[in-house]
Amino acid sequence: MFRFEHTAFLWLLWAIPLFIIIFIALLNWKKNAIKKLVDNHLVQFLIPEKSRVKPYFKFFIFILIYTNLVLAMANPQIGSKLQEVKRKGVDVMIALDLSNSMLAEDIKPSRLESAKRAISKFIEKLKNDRIGIVVFGGQAYTQLPITTDFAAAKLFLNTISTDMIPTQGTAIGAAIEQCKSAFNPESKTSKVIVILTDGENHEDDASKAAAQSKEEGILVHTIGMGSPQGSPIPLYQGRNKVGFRKDNSGNSVVTKLNEPMLQEIAASGGGIYVRASSSSAGLDYVLDEINKMEKAEFGSKVYTDYEDRFQYFLGFAIFLLILDFFITEKKNKWLNSEKLFGAKA
Repeated sequence: MFRFEHTAFLWLLWAIPLFIIIFIALLNWKKNAIKKLVDNHLVQFLIPEKSRVKPYFKFFIFILIYTNLVLAMANPQIGSKLQEVKRKGVDVMIALDLSNSMLAEDIKPSRLESAKRAISKFIEKLKNDRIGIVVFGGQAYTQLPITTDFAAAKLFLNTISTDMIPTQGTAIGAAIEQCKSAFNPESKTSKVIVILTDGENHEDDASKAAAQSKEEGILVHTIGMGSPQGSPIPLYQGRNKVGFRKDNSGNSVVTKLNEPMLQEIAASGGGIYVRASSSSAGLDYVLDEINKMEKAEFGSKVYTDYEDRFQYFLGFAIFLLILDFFITEKKNKWLNSEKLFGAKA
C-alpha cells in the first residue's frame, strides 16, 4: 500500500508550469536584449564559450530537483504491516443503471454523471461501512465486490459508462439478485441495496425481488434519476454530441422517470424512495436511514504501519544539486577542441 503522508505539499507541483513560463520569458528577454546591442552572427564570435544547450539542461535539472524536494516533503510511505481491525458498520451495495436512457440531460450534466457524482460524495461520507457496486442494463454485473477500500470504490466508479453494458434494458430484479449474491450470507452486518435508475423499460419483477430481499433482512432503497416530464436521449460520437435518438417514425425518443414503479420497489423492499436532485441525488436521505440501522462488528485487513521513503527523493535531489554546481553554461573544452565530423580545431 502506497500513500503520501502530507498530500498538501503536492499542490506545490503546480508551480512547475509557472517556472517553465518564466524560463521561456527570460530566454526571449535575453535574446531581444542581445539583438539590440549586436547582430546575431557576431554573438558566437563575441561569446565563443557560451553554450546554447546547457541552459536548457540546467533548467531541466532544476525542475527535477524541485520535483524531488516536493515529493520528499510529501513523504511517500509504503505499508509494511497488515493487521485485522474490528469495525462496526453496514454493508451497502450500489446498483447503478447504465441503460442509454441514463444519458438524458433533464438532470445536469446527465442522469448518469449526476448519479456518479452523488455516489462519490456518498462514499466520502461513509465511515466504518463496506460498499460494493453493481452495474446493470438488460443484465447485471458486479463492478466492485464489497470492500472497505473507499479509494478503490471511487476509482472503479470513475471508469463506469454506458458502453460497459452490451444488452440494453432495465433489469432491476437482476440487479437486486446480483447485489444479494455479493453479500456474505454468514455475516451479521446489516445489509442495504441502493438502486439508482430512471426505471424505464422495466423488464422483470423487481418488486418481487425486493420483497424477497426484505424477507432475508436486506433493505432496498430506490433513487429516481430523471423527471416525469422526460427528456430526449442524446447520441454521441466519441465525446461529441451529434443529435438525439429517434424512433422508426423519425421522432426523438423521450425517456421519462417511472416514479410509481420505483416507489413500489422501495415499499416492497422496506426502504425509501427519493427523486434525485442534481446535487446529492437523494443519497443523503439514504445515508440517514443507514445511520439509523444497527451496526454489526466485522473485521477488515488494513495497513497499520507505514515506512517512510522521503530519504530516496531527498538524496536524489541533493545529488542533482551537487551535479548542477559543477555544470557551467560554458561549452565543454574537450568537445570544443574536437571536430567530431572533421579535422581537429
